[in-house]
Amino acid sequence: MDFLNLELSDKIPDAKTIWFFKDQLCKKGLTEKLFDLFTVTLNSKGIIAKEGSMVDASFVDVPKQRNNREDNAIIKKGAVPISLAKNKNKLAQKDTDARWITKNNERHFGYKNHINADKNTKLINNYSVTNASTHDSVELENLVNETDNILYADSAYRSEHIETHLKEIKCTSEIHEKAYRNKPLSENQGKNNAGKSKIRGRVEHIFGFMTNSMNDALHLRQIGQQRIATTIGFVNLTYNLFRFEQLMRLNKA
Repeated sequence: MDFLNLELSDKIPDAKTIWFFKDQLCKKGLTEKLFDLFTVTLNSKGIIAKEGSMVDASFVDVPKQRNNREDNAIIKKGAVPISLAKNKNKLAQKDTDARWITKNNERHFGYKNHINADKNTKLINNYSVTNASTHDSVELENLVNETDNILYADSAYRSEHIETHLKEIKCTSEIHEKAYRNKPLSENQGKNNAGKSKIRGRVEHIFGFMTNSMNDALHLRQIGQQRIATTIGFVNLTYNLFRFEQLMRLNKA
């Protein structure tokens, strides 16, 4: 009511109306267009200078599914169990797109929000949504393009293929170097990584804001990747609106 400047005497949309509106945005794929529209506006005003970009991903947890082992095995292969396919109502309550992943001894079920953010303003330039089991580096080519001049990322993104891709689009790689078995990092490599961390670490502030200041926005209750992608698009857009307001306020101070 405050956001829309509504009074108690005004006709306020009920939950079903809001749900239908969100569902239409999802089906028509308008979230990405809204996000891109705001990003173009930021670029046209010179707010995003593209002096450097940071990429990272965060888990998006969704309600755990109670399936038997046989059904889970079928779902993991990308198929739908016959028992669910025959019952549309039951299938509608099952998330067959989400996946399990274990990281740092923590189990996650759901999706990932992959982002490309401006290193100076911490505004999100680009994003993509995958299931949780997708490796972070797989999405890099969908996030980084010819407009990115310098790229900062942790060692999970370090590979010969990615380094070749960055050279092809003339983007300077500031990705952390990786140690290998029987081949530890040299003292100089360690110092270089430490310097890169001071910049790359800024991307963690974005996910921290989403969790702490946006009502735990990376925990969702929707079902299916299409709806999750729509909601995550709005989460990223909302974050940019918050961050834009902060930047404007700081410049006026």
